[in-house]
Amino acid sequence: MMNRSHCLALLATIAVCSAAVAAETDSSTSVTRVVFGSCIKQDQPTPIFKAMAEEKPDLLIFTGDNIYADTDDMTVMRTKYNTLAENESFGRLRQSATVLATWDDHDYGVNDGGADFPKRDQSQKEFLDFWGVAPDSPRRSRSGVYDARVFGPAGKRVQVILLDTRYFRSPLKIGERRVGGPYYPDSTAGKTMLGEDQWHWLERQLQEPAEIRLIISSIQFVPSDSGQECWANLPRERQRMLNLINTTKANGVVFISGDRHWSEVSRTNNSAGYPIYDITCSSLNQLHSRGTPTANDFRVGTQTYHRENYGLLTIDWNGSNPVLAFSIRDLLGKPVIQQTISLGDLTL
Repeated sequence: MMNRSHCLALLATIAVCSAAVAAETDSSTSVTRVVFGSCIKQDQPTPIFKAMAEEKPDLLIFTGDNIYADTDDMTVMRTKYNTLAENESFGRLRQSATVLATWDDHDYGVNDGGADFPKRDQSQKEFLDFWGVAPDSPRRSRSGVYDARVFGPAGKRVQVILLDTRYFRSPLKIGERRVGGPYYPDSTAGKTMLGEDQWHWLERQLQEPAEIRLIISSIQFVPSDSGQECWANLPRERQRMLNLINTTKANGVVFISGDRHWSEVSRTNNSAGYPIYDITCSSLNQLHSRGTPTANDFRVGTQTYHRENYGLLTIDWNGSNPVLAFSIRDLLGKPVIQQTISLGDLTL
């Protein structure tokens, strides 16, 4: 039989674990406008920030490559974060809404990097410090920068799940270079995108109550492989995600991704019990040098956009079937790609 001190210690442990599992919830904020984007060269002009701020978003999501650090020297990385912090238009944008962020390879520290990056813990600290993550946040005490938040009252809840596709990711299979890069699908058992701790955490998040779930993956989830970094390089992990959405009965899932330096919309065909969309939005201030997209069997239509752009999601909660309207917008805020999804179509 446990004595009183042991009981208290156990209860304290349970409380800490529970706090680490449950998504932080803000039921007072009803979300109708979400602005998102990726890939910021901190030394280049950023006129797009003005257009983003003028959208008057409720949420602002940075989906990765928020700086181009590309270094294992944390002093260099910190200097590059400071360059972005000193950008006045970035400061005004950051003050315009609640800000959420995850990383991709360049702010992680190494191009196409994964779990073998020796400075990943130090890089995590620099990331959390820059984004002002609280000292008592679970992100400060666990490996990886993944996180989740829920916004809005019951019936209008938006869950944002920020994945970490870098810290735990296994080495990718390399072969002859194709248009998109040198990577090929690898079904080797045990290779991982998220790592077991993050997978278990994600399963719990998908069981949290929410009407809309935005899963932020720095790399593309839905598109087919064409040599680039994407979930299709680890097909067992991609299928695990689809299976998890189905088994947890998680309705309302849409992926938002970046990385590619162009924008497009992709969609699966009922692989998780309903179609899964992936809204790829990139880049905020860089042009793609090639200017042509890689092949993608899941692309919705033929349209892609290769100049500076950001994403806007507006949510119409009126009526019995809320509507999600995604648009990719140019430097002037003009829509260049649009995708409307009825929430009823994202239901098991």
